[in-house]
Amino acid sequence: MTAGSRSIRLRPAQAEEAIALRELCLRSKAVWGYDEAFLAACREELQPGADAIVQGCVQVAELGNALAGVVEISVEGETAHLEKLFVEPRFIGDGVGKRLMGWAVEQAAALGVRWMVIEADPGAAGFYRRWGAHDDGVAPSGSIPGRLLPRLVLPMPGSEMGRRT
Repeated sequence: MTAGSRSIRLRPAQAEEAIALRELCLRSKAVWGYDEAFLAACREELQPGADAIVQGCVQVAELGNALAGVVEISVEGETAHLEKLFVEPRFIGDGVGKRLMGWAVEQAAALGVRWMVIEADPGAAGFYRRWGAHDDGVAPSGSIPGRLLPRLVLPMPGSEMGRRT
C-alpha cells in the first residue's frame, strides 16, 4: 500500500525508538548499494541523538503503524544543519521524504535561521537540489575516513539569502 492510500503522519521521535530509527537509516542508506562493511562504519553516526530527540529536533514519519522515515536537524545561530533524513526503502517515492524535508525547512525557518547546511550522500544530493539547495563544496564523512560528501546550502524562505531578486 502506498502513501496515496494512507496519510503520512509526522510526530516527535521517542527516546525508546532510537535503535529502531538507526536501523531504518541503515536500511535506507543501503539503497545506494553500499556493502555491509560500509554500513557498519556508518552505524554509530546514523543513530539519532538522545539530546536531539528530547529537544524535539527529530521527527518520525508514519504510514499506518509503520515507521516510514526520520529527520533530524540542529541549529547553531543562523545556520540549521540537516543531520539526517532517511526513508524506509519500501516507502521511497511515496512522498515521505518530501514531508520530512518540509518539516525540517519549516522548523528551521521558524527558528529564524538564514540557511540550512546539508552534507548529503552523493545519491541523495539531487533531492536537496530540487528543494533549491546549491552546491557549496565538500565535507568529510563522519564515518568513512577520506570520503568526501557534497555540501549543499539551502536558503530559508524569507531570509535575505533566500530572497530572489
